[in-house]
Amino acid sequence: MSIAIGNAPCSWGTLEFDETQGGTLPYDRMLDELVEAGYTGSELGDWGFMPTDPATLAAAFRARGLALTGAFVGVALADPATHDAGERTVVQTAQLLAETAALLGQTVQPFLVLADANCTVPARTLNAGRITPELGLDDATWRTFAAGAERLARAVQRESGLRAVFHHHCGGYVETPDEIARLLHLTDPALLGLVFDTGHYSFGAGGCDSLPAALERFADRIEYVHFKDCDAAVIAKARAGNWDYFESVRQGIFCELGQGCVDFAAVTAWLRGRGYAGYITVEQDVLPGMGTPKASALRNRAYLRSIGL
Repeated sequence: MSIAIGNAPCSWGTLEFDETQGGTLPYDRMLDELVEAGYTGSELGDWGFMPTDPATLAAAFRARGLALTGAFVGVALADPATHDAGERTVVQTAQLLAETAALLGQTVQPFLVLADANCTVPARTLNAGRITPELGLDDATWRTFAAGAERLARAVQRESGLRAVFHHHCGGYVETPDEIARLLHLTDPALLGLVFDTGHYSFGAGGCDSLPAALERFADRIEYVHFKDCDAAVIAKARAGNWDYFESVRQGIFCELGQGCVDFAAVTAWLRGRGYAGYITVEQDVLPGMGTPKASALRNRAYLRSIGL
């Protein structure tokens, strides 16, 4: 399979944060708009946004000619008390993905996208995009975090046969380039891959300059890719104004593709050079009621066509 292009509910304002619940489109309208905008795959979104019965979910995707590409699950891995419930959640989600993909007869399997419980630690939320080492985990907590990630990834593999990939994300404990590297160093590649998000990487790194080097640095672990742009001018304003994560999103940190500092043509060339096949998922995180999601999705798809995708 060559590279295919999907999108995700977060581009329509369906985000995992308690602060953003309510005001989102029904899933069927969101999927209709996604198809009308020219995408061929979608992630699941928050549990309960789409049907949680595999047959019903498969019917919704089959009717639109869509593939199910993954599901994002956040778990506060730094706290060992969350690991039991986290395992139940990721297994439940992975089984829905696997059973739905089987009913659809997919050749490309969806990913369980594991992440921290982002924006639940005030200091990380308040300092997203300008994290310093003293705001990070100590050695013992890093080991707890990594052990939890491995445990959940192992459970996903055992109970569903799917791969787990970790999503570095601003507002969580795996945001900066060195934090990504630390987690990868502490985890087994046979259990856990990386979903590389171009926008979150750029925001967490303070800009796009180091993105080409990051692709090389993490190349052996990248199994899935999110295309998200990042506005360098908004990064500068967020730093100067000490904005929290949500204010940065509200001010358009994650702009439409081609409007920010990410060189998507170069990223695409790098992926093709590595033999990447499967889905790239476009994400333009917006808060409920922000912008015009379908119009943005159309422009994002047109931009990707302009660079050969």
